[in-house]
Amino acid sequence: MKTTHIPRKRFGQHFLHNQHIIQRIVTSIAPQPEQHLVEIGPGKGALTLPLLQYGYPLDVIELDRDLIELLKQKTLSFKHLRIHQADVLSYDFKQLITDNQPLRIVGNLPYNISTPLLFHLLKNANQIQDMFFMLQKEVVERMIAAPASSEYGRLSVMLQYHCEIKKLFDVSPGAFYPPPKVNSSIVQLIPHTSPPVEVLNQKRFAQIVTLAFSQRRKTLRNTLKTLLDAVQIEAVGIDPQARAETLSLQAFAQLANLNVLEK
Repeated sequence: MKTTHIPRKRFGQHFLHNQHIIQRIVTSIAPQPEQHLVEIGPGKGALTLPLLQYGYPLDVIELDRDLIELLKQKTLSFKHLRIHQADVLSYDFKQLITDNQPLRIVGNLPYNISTPLLFHLLKNANQIQDMFFMLQKEVVERMIAAPASSEYGRLSVMLQYHCEIKKLFDVSPGAFYPPPKVNSSIVQLIPHTSPPVEVLNQKRFAQIVTLAFSQRRKTLRNTLKTLLDAVQIEAVGIDPQARAETLSLQAFAQLANLNVLEK
């Protein structure tokens, strides 16, 4: 029977072991009856086991088969645990929906896939109640950043359009084995019931935001020239000489909607 696991760098594995931090996370999640919890990357079960103690159904998604075997051994007595061996970046979360009950998704995310995973989850934002994640502190700072700051970028705009974001607390490298080279933070994301700004075409909105931040040092006149000219940008009261990092969420929505309306 295998009882140990060597962390795999290719999976970005850093296992949380600090019991105080684990308890703070579980307390923040505060599972309730009739809620549907899903854990991404359960690893050795640091969060899984205390979550199971509540007695509510829990789905976990893990890629590493060796860790799944270890987790099965640790959770033999818990019949309300369902383990899915899958790559979370291509996993269809809709298949977990039962009785139209929204998902509460939690996890200590591998830092090497955190950004693409967040964008993948946004595709199902209307079926998610909230998300609690351990992420690289630098990524969380980008998520909550305001316009005109160095951290503000595509991630900030896209996530803030879809979710209310709350940074809860920081976690030092010593809370993990092996310790990562960066600090971490716990963040909660709550999908908006209605978007904070009106966007007529989400695909066009994402395209505008991506292009605008594709070359941070360049002005909107240059970065958006394949979609909008200076006259169009000025028509919604935005300076074509401005850079993307100075624009609010509302301003990006205006640019995206203008482009749709003129097509």
